[in-house]
Amino acid sequence: MSVACLIVDDEPLARSLLKDYVSKVPSLKLVDVCSSPVAAMDVLRVQQVDLLFLDIQMPEITGLSLLKIMKKKPFVVLTTAYSEYALESYELDVVDYLLKPITFGRFLQAVDKVNARLNTQTVQFEKANAGAVPPYIFVKDGTKLVKVKLEDILYIEGLKDYVTIHTRQQKIVSLQRLKLLEDQLPADKFIRIHNSYIVALDAIETIHKNEIHVGQAALPISDSYKKAFRDFIDRNHLQ
Repeated sequence: MSVACLIVDDEPLARSLLKDYVSKVPSLKLVDVCSSPVAAMDVLRVQQVDLLFLDIQMPEITGLSLLKIMKKKPFVVLTTAYSEYALESYELDVVDYLLKPITFGRFLQAVDKVNARLNTQTVQFEKANAGAVPPYIFVKDGTKLVKVKLEDILYIEGLKDYVTIHTRQQKIVSLQRLKLLEDQLPADKFIRIHNSYIVALDAIETIHKNEIHVGQAALPISDSYKKAFRDFIDRNHLQ
């Protein structure tokens, strides 16, 4: 995976050196080189940038000022001749702080830190999505499997060993128990309201006393599911 980077420095020699360093690292891809934060802001608006090599002392606005006004920040490595900004820079969550003159070895250390952050970010994303519920289910309808989008389901009716899935387009009758189907559905979008009914949160039009209205259907809320249903509604800010 290549890391898209941007160099921002008002000194031509510093820009040239960093550009040379970037060219020697296969994992880095240079997006652009800017001589001021103002020019960098224009690039950041239109380009995907993963890593920003940023000088601190520059005309117009400083590198730290740029960081403070950026809404979406890439990873940042500061490059400067002044050590007194180190504490403030780390408060802005920069990855590394390189003092000029910058050696290639020290540059590589900073790149390694960025790669470590990127790897951590990737692992966290994969973990967060590992248990994600797909936006559909497959149910058996006679001799075939039918793909049903969760967003299309209005409610599900159970009767012994069969369920009828009422969608926006059709009804699908499937040989399976309601409990097994309930376990496949995301708990933040579907709620069991009765031994015989599961309803989609988005499909609920009105709630009156002990009934839920979904289109022309009036679905009963049984006493055994009433508290769980009310808690579910409270969590989703419906009144």
